[in-house]
Amino acid sequence: MLKSVTANQQQYVGLQELSALARTLQPFIGPQKKYRFIQNVRSGESALTCSCFCAIQNLEPTCALGQLVCETLQEHEKIYHTGSGCLMFLAGAWSSAALLGLCQGISVTQIISIMNEGIEICLDAVRKSALLFNGLDVRLSRRSTAAVHGLELSLSEEAFCVASNLPFNFQAPPAKVYQQAQNIRGQRQIKLSRYFCENKSEMVSEFETCSFAHIAEGLSHSCDNLMKLAVEVMQVQSRSNQDITTVTFDISKVTTCVLFGLPEDCSCAVPGCIVLLSDEQVSVFHHLKTKRLKVALIDGDLSHSYHHMGFKRPAGMQHVRDQPSVSESSTEDKWVKKVVKLFLDLGVNLILLTGVACKPMDQNCCRNQILVVEKLNSSVLRTFAQSTGSALVTYPSQLRDHCVGTGVQLALWRDLSCYDRKLVPVNISTEENTGLVTAILTSSVQCKSQLQQDRFWACAYRLHHALKDRALLPGAGRTEMFCIHLLQKQAQNCREKSTNSVPPSAAGTAVALHTSVMLELMADGLMDYITTVMINSGKMSKVEARTIVTRQLQTFDVHQGNATKFPQLVLGNENEAFVFPSRKQTECAPAVEVYDNLCVKQEAWRRALDLVFLVLQTDEEVVSGLDQKMEKDTMML
Repeated sequence: MLKSVTANQQQYVGLQELSALARTLQPFIGPQKKYRFIQNVRSGESALTCSCFCAIQNLEPTCALGQLVCETLQEHEKIYHTGSGCLMFLAGAWSSAALLGLCQGISVTQIISIMNEGIEICLDAVRKSALLFNGLDVRLSRRSTAAVHGLELSLSEEAFCVASNLPFNFQAPPAKVYQQAQNIRGQRQIKLSRYFCENKSEMVSEFETCSFAHIAEGLSHSCDNLMKLAVEVMQVQSRSNQDITTVTFDISKVTTCVLFGLPEDCSCAVPGCIVLLSDEQVSVFHHLKTKRLKVALIDGDLSHSYHHMGFKRPAGMQHVRDQPSVSESSTEDKWVKKVVKLFLDLGVNLILLTGVACKPMDQNCCRNQILVVEKLNSSVLRTFAQSTGSALVTYPSQLRDHCVGTGVQLALWRDLSCYDRKLVPVNISTEENTGLVTAILTSSVQCKSQLQQDRFWACAYRLHHALKDRALLPGAGRTEMFCIHLLQKQAQNCREKSTNSVPPSAAGTAVALHTSVMLELMADGLMDYITTVMINSGKMSKVEARTIVTRQLQTFDVHQGNATKFPQLVLGNENEAFVFPSRKQTECAPAVEVYDNLCVKQEAWRRALDLVFLVLQTDEEVVSGLDQKMEKDTMML
């Protein structure tokens, strides 16, 4: 019987694989990420990456768990564009915690219930630690430059201006912080789905007016140059904002354009939509740049074989050709000629796509002086639709006169012929100000282009979520240490309750002991996350990092306050040292305040635990099925 129990414990393969996968992605945790090359054995191609999300995508997992992890990260990145490393690490750490709980005889039902209690303790700690503010200090001036520890934010006359010399005080009386607090600690439901719904972050109160430069610096996370670019994009976009007292960042109207062969210092923000045209398209551009253009917007590919995601062929249907001798290529050629004729009849000379155009279509359009621009964001096309009066369609056959828009202009953005470039940057804009802004990302190394894009979007979305939530969290490990402290305290209370219960109850004592064990394991997972980020900096060993975190937890007084009272263990800039109470900072180089996004951290933790629960319950169903089969085989024997 003992052998069967041990065998059943080893059947939780999903949790073991999840934990192992998370361990392989540990170098991508924290602001000082490690670079890794991922090589495709079949094609021989390789990709440079330093993020968990890109690593999983390039690995192309085929197993069920790998696909589940990939889809979970995709859903998270689609909304937040940051926090995937934290999600993946905690999913692995808490899956290991669940495995250890199973080995100690704790049932799956108890593990789910206790870990639900633990995550609610953490989320409540996050809400209590939130640094909320009413708004940003915004004023008009001739010119204001905010320079905070190397992050220079030059604010122009037309844009909003943020003063950097204002007090940035998040230390308000507790009564003011929590007077509007809402208790949202209901029982969480387990979602047995491969996709997880977006949950809005819970706001607890309003707070002080603060400096935008301070926020941008704290959210840069060692990406100072790209955060500066994100701020510049926001400034350019704000020129079209009529309400100058409201600082917002519409991330849906931002796009990127990568230029190779240029120094990274040449990155900038440009109003409009910058696209790169090939030599064949440049001749069409020169023909159209002085004309009044008519634009068609197509959400999808411009090819004969394209069908949108919701299209399904009827089952049991067979296509019978009228002319069996007609080949596929001739059918495609007929379709291309038909579509090009439709474009000419409607007077369309500019086509914007979210997908790609097939080569015959591209060549025919160029011969007829029709410019086709591919791979634009859907949000960019929607913006063009609003400003030009056009309608977004899925297939070219849906185009009618009322679907075609006007008022689009083409202009050469910059002459880069001196750099021996094959692609020409062209600005697509409209007569009215749409708020579209392009972040020009330059790189002398082509393999780093995707990394730059990922980091820029991470910085931009951090700003976007901070302004949307009007809230920040103490970063550099402070929020995690506060959660660890509360989990350990609750575990200690459960141990004391089990020993001091009168009269003693075997069932109650077991539940209390199991609760203390699982809460301690969850706290260990958070501690492993902090120490891994510290280790990835290359400045200390695992033993040193663990010792420092343990020392800070032992000396923390819960009556002092929340996470803001903890010291910063991890700073965002790789040139800065770690902050320890025993190491005094020099007056000329004070420590930079590091912040995290409230909604991003909450959702990363929620999704990590949901992923663990889904894998745990799937493993449990497999194990239960094996147990029933073993019992049936035993009875037959």
